[in-house]
Amino acid sequence: MIEKIEISGSKYKPTDSFRKYAIKRIGKLDRYLPKGYKKDVIAKIVVTEVDRAHGNKYEISAAMEIPGGKVIAAKDESSNVFAGIDIIEAKLMGQIRRFKLEATPHLRKNPIKKFFKRG
Repeated sequence: MIEKIEISGSKYKPTDSFRKYAIKRIGKLDRYLPKGYKKDVIAKIVVTEVDRAHGNKYEISAAMEIPGGKVIAAKDESSNVFAGIDIIEAKLMGQIRRFKLEATPHLRKNPIKKFFKRG
């Protein structure tokens, strides 16, 4: 579980139920990180209420700072903050999996190719 999660709002005050939900959903993303990177991950979530002519929307942006200077970020706009967190979680999960492929040498594409080298 990611222990350092900062949740803030701009023109929106995050409720306790939203905080618990966001911590639950974003906090479990550490299981997709490589082992050496799990320890010091910091996640920041910012919720902004945007007034539209046809109704209010919420712009949710999340950034995960991974040790070594890597930042994984996602942004989405939704009419419901809980649905927005679900979308952000899916986007971050995909980016973390791509990062894991780059960071872990044995997970790169075509690992079997090294066994069939000629010469």
